[in-house]
Amino acid sequence: MQGYGAQWIPGRDHAGFETQFVYEKHLKKQGKSRMDFDRQTFYDNVAKFVEDNSGLIFEQFRRLGFSADWKRSVFTLDPNVLETVFTTFQKMEKDELVYRSDYMVNYCTHCGTSLAELEINHTERVGKLYTVEYKLVESDESIEVATTRPETIMLDTHIAVNPDDKKRAKYVGKKVVNPLTEREMVIIADEVADPEFGTGFVKLTPAHDKNDYEAGKRHNLPMIVGIGLNGRMTPEAGEWEGKTVFTARKEVVERLMALRVIETDDKYEQTAATCYKCGRDIEPMMVPNWYIKVDPLKSAVINAVKNGETKIYPQRFEKQLLDWMEIMHDWPISRQVAWGIRIPAWYDTGVNKDLYVNFVSKSGKGVTGMIGELLSEYQLKEIEKGLQALTAPKTAKYVVAKEKPGENYLQETDTFDTWFSSGQWPLVTQTEEEHVARYPTDVMATMSDILRFWVSRMMMFGLYINEKTPFKNVYLWSTVTDSKGQKMSKSKGNVINPIELVDKYGADAFRMSLLFGNGEGGRVPLSDDKVRAMRNFSNKLWNMARFYLMMADGKEIPYFDPSLPPATLGTKDKEILARLDEVIAKMTKLLDKFRFSEAADTIYHYMWDEVASSYIEHVKGRKDQKVALSILRYVFLKGIMLLHPFMPFVTEAIWQEMPRKCTCNLITSKWPGTQ
Repeated sequence: MQGYGAQWIPGRDHAGFETQFVYEKHLKKQGKSRMDFDRQTFYDNVAKFVEDNSGLIFEQFRRLGFSADWKRSVFTLDPNVLETVFTTFQKMEKDELVYRSDYMVNYCTHCGTSLAELEINHTERVGKLYTVEYKLVESDESIEVATTRPETIMLDTHIAVNPDDKKRAKYVGKKVVNPLTEREMVIIADEVADPEFGTGFVKLTPAHDKNDYEAGKRHNLPMIVGIGLNGRMTPEAGEWEGKTVFTARKEVVERLMALRVIETDDKYEQTAATCYKCGRDIEPMMVPNWYIKVDPLKSAVINAVKNGETKIYPQRFEKQLLDWMEIMHDWPISRQVAWGIRIPAWYDTGVNKDLYVNFVSKSGKGVTGMIGELLSEYQLKEIEKGLQALTAPKTAKYVVAKEKPGENYLQETDTFDTWFSSGQWPLVTQTEEEHVARYPTDVMATMSDILRFWVSRMMMFGLYINEKTPFKNVYLWSTVTDSKGQKMSKSKGNVINPIELVDKYGADAFRMSLLFGNGEGGRVPLSDDKVRAMRNFSNKLWNMARFYLMMADGKEIPYFDPSLPPATLGTKDKEILARLDEVIAKMTKLLDKFRFSEAADTIYHYMWDEVASSYIEHVKGRKDQKVALSILRYVFLKGIMLLHPFMPFVTEAIWQEMPRKCTCNLITSKWPGTQ
């Protein structure tokens, strides 16, 4: 309406982890699991599932009035997206920004994938705190160590006290005996120990706790991996090998109770790290993963925000992004799921004989083991065809290539984190010609809860590949909640289906209810009452149009020309026209500043309180009906124009019914300007 080419390109990402999770629940209802299929068959089945179910969201968007160019829709598994993702990964690997490491990760043994820090829920609950007695070597004295994880005691390497803890400083350098393994353990000084927690002594399990891992790196401690990717104890756990973490915990506690070296607090309030998808406890563990070094990429993003090259609305979220960029760690970009973009890395099975593979044989049998041993019984082609998962140690030799580099190679089965591909969105949505003229893009609108997930990474990739920030403005939508301000969730039973409200009250009423009376970037309480109130506003607009058509019936109403001398105008006419100019100026300014809610409030009150409730009542008693109706039609149509971005359906329908100079559709009419 302001004359700009407003290209809105819609799209979908494949949501790898989430989509596979949903599909696996679908499989479970059939009594099956992903382990019943080789990787490619499973991938194809998920793809079909997605194809059958993914059309609904765009249909909903259309019903809500999204004015996107639907023919230009992009999907993150489209060929051009894959090509860009592969090219970016190759460039990053060449620039030494990619590495593999047995880095400490958050791992969900149920979902079979590592999780980024932002994908973890921190759940408050009442658990157990165990206090365990450790005897000092060559002494009758003992110390007590508090822990919530007794199942890892056999994996402990050291005990720590805080270096500033004067009370316990005398113990540094002394040794204690592990009550389960009778292995001697040195007491060291490290800040990982909190003098205020438990007894002030902390047991260190560097391979299974993030804080212990960092302490282990500082002191070069051994990393004893005692929990496997399947959630069961490894041979390093001794007699507890093969048992689940929870079984091992129960048996270890029983053993320590028999030794009379443990006390239990059953009412310990703790914060547990849980998987944001399945809700089960996260296992911190050492898993070979692909990582991106973010330190060389962060400074450009920070500078772009601080220099105003990218502005964030509401502005308060700017600090949130900057704070995140400052503390952002290296990014684990690999996921142990099949649905996604497979990492284009290849391992020579002749060189890497210690690749651990899971595959389905041609007889349908599930087989696991080291590739060097399996090749004596199975052909590589059979393994490759039935491959489910491949785990390569961090020392494995690999080749990055889009195509298979040789007959002896197996491809990495890890897929890219969805944010790795969707993070390149500004690079894959435009044609080459558009890219020259429209990069950086004007506006990226998204939710505040993925500011760090998505926006930060789009900026990192855009600045890395193009040396320009990918967008000038980032607008963060508010979060829609239930009528009490609570986040919607199926478990609470408070989910509101927007389409049901659209069916009941209309899309315009629903759209307006999300803006009216709300601030920017906060929470938007949604209820039937509020949407119904906006439906009443829609009805009011119709009634205003009907009033004009009824009063003008049979009369030739001249078109008001604001440039003509106002000699024939009355006081009320001048007041409503002056207010219109003020509203136009205010709304234009508000929209330019992305203050959509305030703009919606402004035009709502003008149309209802000033035009409908006041001026129309005045028109009813006017003797010079033609002048009054001319002014009414003028301010009413200008108001309809100002309302159009918020309520496109009812305003377009009214526009088509009203006599007017412009024969164009409302969406392409000229945005009102001040007189």
